[in-house]
Amino acid sequence: MPAPLQKIETNQALPDSADAVVIGGGIVGAFAAYYLARRGLKVALLEKGRVGAEQSSRNWGWCRQQNRDARELPIATKSLDLWEKFAADTGEDTGFRRCGLLYLSNDDAELEGWARWGTFARSAGVTTHTLDSAQASERGSASGRIWKGGVFSPSDGTADPSRAAPAVARAIMALGGSVHQHCAARGIETTGGRLSAVVTEKETIRTPVAVMAGGAWASSFCRQFHVRFPQASIRSSILSVSGGADLPDALHTAHISITKRGDGGYTLAISGRGRVDPTPQQIRFTPQFLPMFLRRWRSLAPGSAEGWRSGHETLARWRLDAPTPMERMRILDPAPDQSTIALTYRRACELLPSLAKSHVTAAWAGYIDSTPDGVPGIGEIDSVPGFILAAGFSGHGFGIAPGAGHMVADLVTGADHLVDPSPYHPKRFKTAAWGKVSDF
Repeated sequence: MPAPLQKIETNQALPDSADAVVIGGGIVGAFAAYYLARRGLKVALLEKGRVGAEQSSRNWGWCRQQNRDARELPIATKSLDLWEKFAADTGEDTGFRRCGLLYLSNDDAELEGWARWGTFARSAGVTTHTLDSAQASERGSASGRIWKGGVFSPSDGTADPSRAAPAVARAIMALGGSVHQHCAARGIETTGGRLSAVVTEKETIRTPVAVMAGGAWASSFCRQFHVRFPQASIRSSILSVSGGADLPDALHTAHISITKRGDGGYTLAISGRGRVDPTPQQIRFTPQFLPMFLRRWRSLAPGSAEGWRSGHETLARWRLDAPTPMERMRILDPAPDQSTIALTYRRACELLPSLAKSHVTAAWAGYIDSTPDGVPGIGEIDSVPGFILAAGFSGHGFGIAPGAGHMVADLVTGADHLVDPSPYHPKRFKTAAWGKVSDF
């Protein structure tokens, strides 16, 4: 079933031209369009289905610095400030709050890893508290267990996936930008080797800049004009339960993670657990992703043919004057893995006895688009000047979306960079040693 999501009214008529067109109305695309509009650009945001309807509304809602890859930590830190500033500047409510994130463990190796990350993070100015057994057990008292230790990151927080992207879309329109739902971008046109237009299912928009923020669809879209972007999607299943329990706002353990929802209920998930649905694209990029799959073999399992049928990881090339896979599959809404849903709820009730009084209110799945090194690709494609990629967020996109959108706007306008963009540039996929990830 679809994840909870606010409906919004958007623009009907497409502009003939724009300073920039953003393809993909998820949280990253929405923030990219928002920051472009704030800088006075005439911007159009295109979404083939509904704003925020795919992974942007299907995630936990965590906005964290804790345990971030070293390359992502700067943008994660900046994003927390930008979440707050967005609310102050627009009056829109994304549900963001710095409630703090709590990590608990009884595994010595896990605790040692968190301690190493904490040492690194504090050197970068991040506030993170290592908890001893007494402190961890006190903060985790809802479990009734004794914990060896943990981590508490007080400046981290959560936002509401059901309303964040719609809120940003409203802010774009308030700034004079346009947002178009049920309007798929089929491809691009170039003039003299440089991007000159975006072709949609309705009309063509003349523009010198296009931003591809299409999530799980990004690689197949790029393939249409011979840009190779290694990307693979994992089907992740989570659920929500009714309220009434007195639990931490956001808690992670190796067995279960929980997040308090805006309606008082909780989102439950098992971190890292997912299904690998075979697709033509999965097969094509197997050599690049094999190291990652091998590292995660305990939490990943073979999936079904659903991914193949969905069409988001096709190797086909499509015409610009005929319906594309995006129009046949307006919203990726894969079936949740029922065994994972049952296991998640059972584990949650075992760890947190007060949840036994709750009931499951919804369950859904989403495709998490990943890169081989787990860090997004953000940058202008050298072979197509004017075409900027912002995809492959590997399950981290929701929290760092404001920073990613700001980075895109910096690249387009030539402004001083919020953070160094070079670690994110897609050209690294041509030469990277696959399987090598940050120490943190």
